[in-house]
Amino acid sequence: METSCDETSAAVVDESGIRGLAIASQDAHAAFGGVVPEIAAREHIRSLDAMVRHAMREAEVDHADIAGVGVTAGPGLVGALLAGVNWAKAYAFARGLPLLGVHHMEGHLFGTALEHEGAQPPFIGLLVSGGHTLLLEARAWGRYRLLGQTRDDAAGEAFDKVARRLGLPYPGGPQIQRAAERSAAARGAAARGAPGRFRLPRPMLSRRDLPGDPAYYDMSFSGLKTAVARIAGDLEEEGALADAVDDLAAEFQEAVVDVLAEKTRRAVEQTSCRRVVLGGGVARNSRLREGLAERLGTSGELYAPSPRLATDNAAMIAAAARFRMARGERSPWSLNAEAALAFPGLA
Repeated sequence: METSCDETSAAVVDESGIRGLAIASQDAHAAFGGVVPEIAAREHIRSLDAMVRHAMREAEVDHADIAGVGVTAGPGLVGALLAGVNWAKAYAFARGLPLLGVHHMEGHLFGTALEHEGAQPPFIGLLVSGGHTLLLEARAWGRYRLLGQTRDDAAGEAFDKVARRLGLPYPGGPQIQRAAERSAAARGAAARGAPGRFRLPRPMLSRRDLPGDPAYYDMSFSGLKTAVARIAGDLEEEGALADAVDDLAAEFQEAVVDVLAEKTRRAVEQTSCRRVVLGGGVARNSRLREGLAERLGTSGELYAPSPRLATDNAAMIAAAARFRMARGERSPWSLNAEAALAFPGLA
């Protein structure tokens, strides 16, 4: 079960991979320009039964075939998380099944591994979502070393906030990408990723940074967001913002990609770990995947999830739960939702 934000999802996974997967995205939030926690929780409650039935029907299993129940316990919106946790606890208790609470971001690593046999430890993991931006070294499943993280806004959050400032609809990530593609098309096919009309800073990206410096892997996107807002304000005063939205969105996207790709390249170089696993909702951004591949070159190999498994989904949660249950891990019936759940096995 996955209900951490605004996707309601259920899945059946076994040793062969994904047997059944159902995802319901909530459309009600678009009118508010962002996710409304109370609405999200209510929509999860309405959709959970149907998602479970759909996933089990697709998997061609019945309740007697289920061996255990995994559910996202955090991080996320606490009301939304509670909807899934309480459903999973009730189902597991009624069926006499083992229960396991799963960390949402660890699930994203397992999601990529569901689609790529090569996405196995050791690897450098780049997790980029609306609430988190993490760069870590996975020495084995369940054993991770934190290399860097955002010090303020997550990359996905910055995408949404910049899109809103530019007058683009919610969710902002896909809208920024479409605007950037229009900008590149207007400037010619070779312009994708090339310098354009605007030039934004690349925060915490300095050649003076050394591997031992905290800033070597850490990221920051709040200042970048502010720089976009300042330029947008000046353009508004001139009545020129509407004609500049695509170019400004393209430069913003390129700045984020530059930072993420360079930080990842540094991690590959310093750890001598060539394998990179990308996960999280922002992994759907095609320019991010291209930028990472370009920056890594022949020194790294990139594994990225499909759009279906980049978004929040229950298959990745089931895969993480299967791994941990196989090690004998179980959650007590007192399992609760934790909005700021700590990443498991993180050094």
